[in-house]
Amino acid sequence: MKILETKVLVIGGGASGVCAAIQAARLGVSVILIEETTWLGGMLTAAGVSATDGNHRLPSGLWGEFRQRLYDYYGSASAVETGWVSNTLFEPRVGQQIFQEMCDAEPTLTVLKGYRIVSILKKSNHVIGAVFIDNQGENLRVLCQIIVEATEYGDALALAGCEYRVGRESRAETGERFAPELADEIIQDITYVAVLKDYGIGTDQTIPKPPNYNASAYNKSCQKSNENLHDPERMLNYGRLPNGKYMINWPFHGNDFYMNATEMNPNERFSALQRAKDFTLGFVYFIQTELGYKYLGLADDEFPTADRLALIPYNRESRRIIGMTRLKLEDIENIYQSPQGELYKSGIAVGDYPLDHHHHKCPKPANETYPQISSFTVPFGCLIPATIDGLLVAEKSISVTHYVNGCTRLQPCVMLIGQAAGAAAALCVRENVQPRDLAVRKLQQVLLDARAYLMPFSDVKSDDPAFQAIQRIGATGILKGESIHHDWVNELRFNPDDKVTEKEFIDAISLATDFPPKSIPNMSPEDFITKSQFAVFTKKMNWRLPELYSPPSQKWLTRRDFAVWLDAQFDPFNTIPV
Repeated sequence: MKILETKVLVIGGGASGVCAAIQAARLGVSVILIEETTWLGGMLTAAGVSATDGNHRLPSGLWGEFRQRLYDYYGSASAVETGWVSNTLFEPRVGQQIFQEMCDAEPTLTVLKGYRIVSILKKSNHVIGAVFIDNQGENLRVLCQIIVEATEYGDALALAGCEYRVGRESRAETGERFAPELADEIIQDITYVAVLKDYGIGTDQTIPKPPNYNASAYNKSCQKSNENLHDPERMLNYGRLPNGKYMINWPFHGNDFYMNATEMNPNERFSALQRAKDFTLGFVYFIQTELGYKYLGLADDEFPTADRLALIPYNRESRRIIGMTRLKLEDIENIYQSPQGELYKSGIAVGDYPLDHHHHKCPKPANETYPQISSFTVPFGCLIPATIDGLLVAEKSISVTHYVNGCTRLQPCVMLIGQAAGAAAALCVRENVQPRDLAVRKLQQVLLDARAYLMPFSDVKSDDPAFQAIQRIGATGILKGESIHHDWVNELRFNPDDKVTEKEFIDAISLATDFPPKSIPNMSPEDFITKSQFAVFTKKMNWRLPELYSPPSQKWLTRRDFAVWLDAQFDPFNTIPV
C-alpha cells in the first residue's frame, strides 16, 4: 500500500473540491486533491452541466476568476451568452481544462485521479486520513491534518460517521412550515447530460434506438401546437453552447430521471445509472428522429467516454450532514429576520438563486411550495459536522435542509462553499485548531482578500475601493441591504450612493460603539447629513475623518463613505463578537 502525507486532503475534485484545493494551496499549505474520475470540475464539467445558475451579478472569489477565464478563452462575456438558461455557457472540456490549469499553477497542490474512497481513518471522533483504491485494485493511504469532504454523494462523510440526512426532513424535525408531515427519502431528479454537436445539415448522426425506448415519454418536451410548451428550436437553445453545441439537460418531459443512488455501493450505482443513461439516449434519439434533427449528434470532442455521454450523472442532492449550524427555509426568506438569529454574520459564501427543485419524474408527488427567498449567505457552521473533528464538508453535503438545498446546490454557490472550506482548512492547519474553534472573522477576512463576498451586495463589486469595508460593515449588520426580487433573480443591494439620514447615522454608531451620541444638534431624524456636517461632527467627537470616495461636488454623506468611515474608526468587524 502506498502511503502519502499532507496537511489538507480534499476528497472529490468536483465544483467545490477543486476550489477548496486551490484556495488551501494558495494559503501555502500542502494539499492533495483526489478525484475518482479523470476530470476536474464535477457538475460543471464531468456531469456536463456547463451552464451556470445564479450569481451572475456576484462574480465572487474563485467563481468570478473561473468565469473571467471563460471570457478570456472565448473572447468576451457575450461569447458565452449562447443559451437562454444562463448568462454563462461553455463547452465542458474547456471548463475541465481551465480547472486543470488553475490546479497546475499551485506548487503545493498535488492532484491524483482515478481513486475511489474506501474508508476514513479516525482516532476516536477525529478524522486523520483516508484510504482509496484505484482501477487496478491498488490501495492508497493518505494521512492528513484536515479533510475536506467534496464527493458527489457524501460518501466520505458517511464513512467518517457523521450524522446526516437523505431526502426530505419532517416538519417536526426542521420546523419548516412547508416541510412534509413525515420524513421520506425523496430527492431531486438526476440527469445524465448529453452534449450534441451540429455536424451540418445533410448528415445523419442518428444513434441506434436505445433499450426500452418509448417516444411518448418525450412527446410533451416541445410541441409547436401547444402554446404553453416550448417549440423544438427554443428547447434546444435552452442549453446552446459555443461552437455549435447543445447541452441536453431539459427538465420538462426531457431527460430528468428519478433515482436515489445515494446509499448504493459503487457497483450498484454503476448498474442502476445505466437506466438514466438509456433514458437520455432515448431523448437524443427522439430529438433526431421525431423532431428531425438528424444532423445533431453526440459530440465526439467532449467527454472521454465510450458512449459519449457525461462522465457522471448530475446529482442535485446528496447526503447532508447535521452540522454546527443547519440552514432552514425560514432563514433564507429574509436573512435579516432568521428565527435562528443573525446567521448572515458568519456567512462564508453567497447565492442569489431561488428555490429550484426538480421533482417532475418522482413517482410520488412531492407537493412542495416554494416561497420567495432573498439573496442569502451560507454560515460557516453549515460546513462543520456536529460531532466529528478534522473534517469540513462542502459540495451539496453541507448542513442545510432539503428545501434549502434547492438554492445552495447551484454551481457558483457550491464553488464558493468549496473555496471557504479550503480557506478554513488551511487556517486550521496554520493555527493547529479544529474547524469548530476557528475564528470566523479570520476566515472571512481571508475570503475578502481573495475577492470573495461575505454579503451578496450585487451593486458593490470586488474591484470597488470600498468593497472590503462595505462587506465588513454589512457582515456586522450595522448597515443592512435592500432585498429586490425580479424574475428568477434575487438581489441584495447596498445602495452605496444613497444619502445617510440622521437616524441611520445615529443607529449605526450606536451599534459600533458603547458611547454613541443621542442625536446631532439642529437635525431631525429624517434629515440627510451633509459631508460638511459630518466633518464638524467627527471633529467634535475627536474621531478621524478618512478619505471620502464620493466626488468633491457631492454634498451629502453617502452610505459608501459612511461604511468606510465606520470600518476605519471603530473596526466593528473585529471588535464585535459574532
